[in-house]
Amino acid sequence: MWFQLISYIKFLFSSRNQHGVHSPFVYKLVTQCFYDKENKKAYQKIADYRKELFRNKNTIQVKDFGNGSRVFKSNERKIAAIAKNAGISWKRSKLLYRITAYLNIENSIELGTSVGLATASLASYPKNKILTIEACPNTATVAKNYLQDHGFKNVKIEVHKFEEIIPQLQQKYDLAYIDGNHSYEATLKNFELLLPRKHNNSVFIFDDIYWSPEMQKAWKEIQQHPDVRVTIDTFHWGLVFFRKEQTKEHFKIRV
Repeated sequence: MWFQLISYIKFLFSSRNQHGVHSPFVYKLVTQCFYDKENKKAYQKIADYRKELFRNKNTIQVKDFGNGSRVFKSNERKIAAIAKNAGISWKRSKLLYRITAYLNIENSIELGTSVGLATASLASYPKNKILTIEACPNTATVAKNYLQDHGFKNVKIEVHKFEEIIPQLQQKYDLAYIDGNHSYEATLKNFELLLPRKHNNSVFIFDDIYWSPEMQKAWKEIQQHPDVRVTIDTFHWGLVFFRKEQTKEHFKIRV
């Protein structure tokens, strides 16, 4: 907790808004997508999905294959509590949708479905076809049922460990949303596994890059990878772009 607080204070002093961003690609992304205040029709669909999950007081047994939880003391958890404490926030739900729409994403992969909050944001852009992978069968079942009930037909859920299924995939993905195991080793492993599935215009989004010192270490190593051209640190997320036509640059942007 102290690491995150201190990191956030440092981030506030070192980050910027659109001013001083000299990359035309990043400037347009920030001004036309990150800072887009227009209300979107898709937001209501995402909000309805969230509200229904938040009302679900049923409990499930969760298999946690990651670094564990800082909130939950038991693997028996209420679905509403999972959604509220482990799911993507409302602000980032809207931002994830905007990024998907702005970049015209048509094929995406998500590592860590949980109960499907981020999945619903990705799927609210109808052109986007999502493969989402979740290792815990019980949370995957909750997500599958809710996504079907809310009419998201562009989502396929696979119940596997990431390292078991990613090497089998042949698809190239426009977007990868990585919100699974928040450890140094797993983050770098997932990054390496996904690299053959990217193309020049792909974006990888890593959640919780300030989760711990080891996550911050993993993020810094990802930034230095020779295939990576542009990264954007929004504190909660790290966005990675591979556009060969771009000068290698790293940005810290307040969102």
